[in-house]
Amino acid sequence: MKPKTFMAVLAAGTFALSSWASAQEVVNYGVQPATQPIFIAKALGLLQPIEKKFDVKIELRNFSYGAPENQAMAAGALQIASAGMGPAMVAAARLPVKLIAISILEQTAILVPKDSPITSVKELKGKKVAFPGEGSQQYPLLLKALADAGLKVSDIQLFKTEGADIPTLLKNKSVDAGITWDPHVSNALAGGYARVLLKAEQILPIMQGHYVGNGEYAREDFIAKNPALVQALVDANVEAIDYILKDPKAAAKLWSEQIGFPVKVIDYSLDQGISVYSRNVVPEAATISSYTKFLKDARILRPEDNPKVDARFAEQALKDVKAN
Repeated sequence: MKPKTFMAVLAAGTFALSSWASAQEVVNYGVQPATQPIFIAKALGLLQPIEKKFDVKIELRNFSYGAPENQAMAAGALQIASAGMGPAMVAAARLPVKLIAISILEQTAILVPKDSPITSVKELKGKKVAFPGEGSQQYPLLLKALADAGLKVSDIQLFKTEGADIPTLLKNKSVDAGITWDPHVSNALAGGYARVLLKAEQILPIMQGHYVGNGEYAREDFIAKNPALVQALVDANVEAIDYILKDPKAAAKLWSEQIGFPVKVIDYSLDQGISVYSRNVVPEAATISSYTKFLKDARILRPEDNPKVDARFAEQALKDVKAN
């Protein structure tokens, strides 16, 4: 999840919001080139019966990171989206949008070059650390990791860069460490030139012992007028997650075909638990409350921001989709 400007995602009034027309034939589903379950649902043919039943065409619209995805959602160009939990929560707080499921856990890690002598966060004192910006959810995770080690941000040299560039910086040893998200984490690890210093679950375990990585969210007007369609799409995500859990090797091949990442990178992510999947996709109140506090403490969410959540679709999906 590239964050860049998601901290300042535009408020609902910034864009002219288009309404969902009942006769509209295209459902625009925002995605990112990452191991999101909706790509597996597509590859397995799970979207075709939904299209036929509801007389719609589901189009997966690609975005490089969360901010432009949220801008498209605000403008009515998307009806539903999958993105990192940071931008998903910002959208649910500031746009006419509700969070409807949590689809991936973990995803973020602090990395160091493979042969680095650094073995603990405390040893980052005085070191150059790459990060994707103060508006990212990676930044407050880094701050918490530092604080837990008795350090302040002033104790390190911050180097702001694109999340996707951090693996290259580590490979070239241009930085001593970096914090980024998957698939960039797995890309660096599978390449053999980086190792994990600290995973997000060790910094902030929120859900099932893990950090929350990715959420599904939809426009309120779309939900209100198409609840059965929304339910079918959440069901498809859960069915895809079941497939991932049952046969991760096969899932990696399907993802590679869908998003263009090497199979070995995706295999590494699944094998090492860099991205973690659970069929319990319900955005429970305790999880959302903890994550909201984290984002508010980090000033990514404003004090008055209260993300809107509709957990009924995720709850029903666990009943609709029989576990493998």
